[in-house]
Amino acid sequence: ANTKKEIIEDALDIINSRVDMVEWRVDWFEGALNIEEVKDVLKKLSSILNQIPLLFTLRTIREGGKIDLNPEAYVEINQAVVATGYVDLIDVEVLAWETIAEKMIDSAHAAGVKVIGSSHQFDSTPSQEEMVNRMRKIQDLGADICKIAVMPNDEIDVIKLLEATAIMRQKYAKKPIITMSMAKTGVVSRITGEIFGSSLTFGTVKKASAPGQIDTETLHHLLQDIHRII
Repeated sequence: ANTKKEIIEDALDIINSRVDMVEWRVDWFEGALNIEEVKDVLKKLSSILNQIPLLFTLRTIREGGKIDLNPEAYVEINQAVVATGYVDLIDVEVLAWETIAEKMIDSAHAAGVKVIGSSHQFDSTPSQEEMVNRMRKIQDLGADICKIAVMPNDEIDVIKLLEATAIMRQKYAKKPIITMSMAKTGVVSRITGEIFGSSLTFGTVKKASAPGQIDTETLHHLLQDIHRII
């Protein structure tokens, strides 16, 4: 959502939904560059969500987000947020900001906040080897959870993503991983990813923040059906 009022309204809807964690995509917020406004919203969200973990994500244009930032502003906002005590995790675009990633990760860990290290590619799907290497690099940089999201051009690309997920989980992962193939072609990865080793999937209560996201009620029932079958 774009405004403080809409964000709070969405949070009130979310607490009545089947979710295990909530992500705030702050780059959609009209006050995203005003740290005091961001803190004010976080305080309200923390109160509303209560015990539901909150993931803070400042997604930049280069990784499919809505905001363009210089490295200094990206670090400043994320460091201010982890110091509030209102968030449980932050998303750091570690490969896009590799020179400052470790600094942000260290700041988050010092504040007791976990880090999802992420990498997004919206124009294609890299080779299976490249996707595994990206996850390994994210892990080596110190993130607590390694995440990659890629855009498929066809069904074979989706298979490549799932294969990379399984290889990473079986051979290299020392920490949880999250993977997804986006858009309609990749929806199956959002539903069955855990079978291959992905530890979390993103759904939406209202407006989707990434192509291919499924509404949370449908996602919950699909996952329950899969769990019963396997």
